Amino acid sequence: MSARTTRRALLESGAIAAAMAAIADTGTAEAATLHPDDVAILQFALLLEQLQAAFYTEAERSGALHGTTADLARVVGAHERAHVRAIHGALGARAAAAPMFDFKGATETPARFIRTAVAFEDLGVAAYKGQLTRIRSDRLVATVLSIHAVEARHAAWIRRLAGVVPAPAAFDKAKPEEAIKQIVRSTRFVVSSTSHQSPGFTG
Repeated sequence: MSARTTRRALLESGAIAAAMAAIADTGTAEAATLHPDDVAILQFALLLEQLQAAFYTEAERSGALHGTTADLARVVGAHERAHVRAIHGALGARAAAAPMFDFKGATETPARFIRTAVAFEDLGVAAYKGQLTRIRSDRLVATVLSIHAVEARHAAWIRRLAGVVPAPAAFDKAKPEEAIKQIVRSTRFVVSSTSHQSPGFTG
C-alpha cells in the first residue's frame, strides 16, 4: 500500500469511527423506541452490508488482487465491516445473523472482482437513497446519510478503476427495497450452503 493510500486510510478511519459512534448512539439511546419501519430499514441495510463485507473480505483473502485494486478491496472492505458492526449494534437483539454467501468465483480474478464491485456499490447507493424518505428518526437519517455518502465514494472509486464514468448524469435514481432484493436474489450469492471450494470464505 502506498504512503498516499495509507494516509487516506488513516483519515477515513476517523470518519468511520465517528459514523459508528453515531449509529451506536442511536442504538443505545433509541433502540427501545425505534419505529418498526426504522427497524425494518436497518435490517434491510444490514443484509446489504453483510453481503458487501463478505465479498470484500473474500477478495482480500483470495490473493488474486494486486496494486490499486487490492488497495481498494482493503479500504472498502474495512468500511463495509464497520458498517456491519455499527448497524448490528444499533439493532441489538433484533439483528439477524449473517447468511452464507457463495460468490461463485467473482473474487478470483481482478476483472470479475471489479465488475461485481461496480454492481454492488451502485446497488448500495441506490438502496440507501431509496430508504431515506422512509426513515422516521431524524438521528437515523443523519447516520444513514453518512453511510450513503461513503457508498457513493466507493462507487466512484471502483468505477474509475473499471474505466467507467464515475458520474454519468447530473441526477441519480433511487431503487425501492423490493427491486434491490430481487437483484440480490438474482445473483444467487446468498445461499443455504456452499459448494464453491475456493477460496472457501462465506462470511
